[in-house]
Amino acid sequence: MSVGRLDRERASLVVVDIQEAFRKAVPEFDQVARAAAALVRGAEAMDVPVVITEQYPKGLGGTAPEVAERLPEGVEPLEKTVFSAAEADGFDLAGRDQAIVCGIETHVCVNQTALDLLASGSEVHVVEDAVASRFPDSKRIGLAKMERAGAVLSSVEMALFELLGRAGTDEFKAVQKLILEYAPNAGDAR
Repeated sequence: MSVGRLDRERASLVVVDIQEAFRKAVPEFDQVARAAAALVRGAEAMDVPVVITEQYPKGLGGTAPEVAERLPEGVEPLEKTVFSAAEADGFDLAGRDQAIVCGIETHVCVNQTALDLLASGSEVHVVEDAVASRFPDSKRIGLAKMERAGAVLSSVEMALFELLGRAGTDEFKAVQKLILEYAPNAGDAR
């Protein structure tokens, strides 16, 4: 299957389990939460549907506020106990056949979500700077497995600009501002 660039008419954003319990356990948590928030805001600006999940929120807490506060009106996290978001009750890509996937943990829930979406015929783009695991090797192995299975590795900036497709619009200005705010090392400069 040939994988094309992201298309806002075909894409949905899938945000997997960016929850408070992972904040202390996942070294890249703050960066991933910032990246996911930028993706959510960009998706909303371009009318791309957003699906968000929470793994066992009674035990792992809710979605991190930096992401939760950016969700479009009416978008509520889907609670799940399965690892794959695609198997969660109510999961729906809104008839879209491209999935932009981000979240925690790369080698468990993100991996199983990507594999299930690929198996269902979706084109999957995993946003490398918006996924994390507790251990770097787990992230590396998870990304390698997803890529071997057919997922495309992307970045926040790459995904948003592919969805955008052109400069010189109000959407472009909004996305450009998001990317400047997101900058992966922005937290280090504060």
